[in-house]
Amino acid sequence: MHIELLREHCIKKKGVEETFPFGEDTLVFKVKGKMFCLTGLSEPDNCNLKCDPEKSIELRQQYQAVKPGFHMDKKHWNTITYNLDLSDQEILRLVDHSYELVVAGMPKKVQQELLDS
Repeated sequence: MHIELLREHCIKKKGVEETFPFGEDTLVFKVKGKMFCLTGLSEPDNCNLKCDPEKSIELRQQYQAVKPGFHMDKKHWNTITYNLDLSDQEILRLVDHSYELVVAGMPKKVQQELLDS
């Protein structure tokens, strides 16, 4: 996974902004102000993604690349290491899952605003 591929995939989504709330080395993608993807810039070898708790357990058992979220709620976040046993396409599907989870947790009015934009 190249960081530009991850970035391009994230910013194409509706309502997404790039932010640096944790300093200039951590790029955070948010939808309507809620985080769904974080990655380091000086050593872009992994990202943190939100995940359904049951799916997290399955992914962690199945893939070496999937670990509990570093510096995050371990139940709801995973750290995905690039270039191990997950393809770029699989990682991008997990990015989509993270985005969809965050959007699903928003009020219906905000979800509709995203659909309409």
